[in-house]
Amino acid sequence: MKNLLSCLSGVVCIAGLAVAPSHAQDDPLSINVSYNHDAFFGANPFLGATYDTGKGMDLTFYGIAWGAGTGQDWGNWTEFGVGVGFDMLDGDLYVNPQIGFTSGSLLSSGAEDEGVVGDGIVPNLTMTYGTDDYEGQFYFGWYKDLQDQAPEGGSTLEYIHYWVNAGKKFGNYFSVGVHFEELELRGGSNVDSQDGYQWLGPYFQVAKGNAGMRFSFGADLTDDDDSFSNSDFYKLQFFYSF
Repeated sequence: MKNLLSCLSGVVCIAGLAVAPSHAQDDPLSINVSYNHDAFFGANPFLGATYDTGKGMDLTFYGIAWGAGTGQDWGNWTEFGVGVGFDMLDGDLYVNPQIGFTSGSLLSSGAEDEGVVGDGIVPNLTMTYGTDDYEGQFYFGWYKDLQDQAPEGGSTLEYIHYWVNAGKKFGNYFSVGVHFEELELRGGSNVDSQDGYQWLGPYFQVAKGNAGMRFSFGADLTDDDDSFSNSDFYKLQFFYSF
């Protein structure tokens, strides 16, 4: 079991900096791209697409190339999802429930068998808040095995992952805030629950127009002896929206 848990040092997270869509008058489709890298799961490029239906809601799509980082150890893990998005509070709040599907081997076998299509299912919710002065985001995702490909003595895996952050904007280009993020192994077919990390710390963001970067850092609040992550908290994100 120790070997199984040691492979989790780069596990699940939609770590892209989600940006509420901004549609041009003559183009209903907007695209958000981010390149994300942190101490836990390495690189995971993210792309989200939002299509304005003109009927008070958006159709949303997203993809994560987990295989660009430690995800290559889990059958070149990928995630693709679809959902809907709604503007609320006069456009200050964007609510986006989605459902994703993974391909690879992490959830279906604990990375002990070959990669498969339909490795797992990921119901998730993102809520993004933004005004001229303040910004914030909440994300919650449940990573559940969809197949059982675990060999004898192995296990499928299941995770809960969420984060919340909030910040204040200064001038036209800068913002500072606080980020909290938690990942937990919730079990599987033959494994108990275990803490991953509880990250807490500040972030600094610089952006111009639809492009920018954010650096977040801080401490892991979990006990390293009882969790499968023992790194400090640091995350760098580059993002662009068009």
